[in-house]
Amino acid sequence: MHLLGHLVRFIVSALVLMFVSWLVPGFQVGGFWSAFFLALVIAVAAWIIEGIFGKQITPFGRGIVGFLVSALVIWAAQFVVSNVSTSVIGAILAALVIGIIDLFIPVKTPFEQGITGREDRR
Repeated sequence: MHLLGHLVRFIVSALVLMFVSWLVPGFQVGGFWSAFFLALVIAVAAWIIEGIFGKQITPFGRGIVGFLVSALVIWAAQFVVSNVSTSVIGAILAALVIGIIDLFIPVKTPFEQGITGREDRR
């Protein structure tokens, strides 16, 4: 069930990215698989950035720094994932829309709960 939960999160994230691509000018995702791999790249980048700088600077952190890092991660991911293109303004707008959507449909990354995914039960 643990693996299935991660898969569902990536699918939901991919659908959100496809919706944002449809909504935001300057942010293009070629299809579902491009969106899926883009969600994977964003999650891995967030995990690495969080490990280096701490939780406040990650794309999923709070504040303007987290927002700007989110836009930077989206912009840089276009060079890793095929059929994804964005301008700087498109990445900023996409980060804004994703942040707004995340207020209503919070999707945690699989890396936020740790490697094992076990919760502390006390």
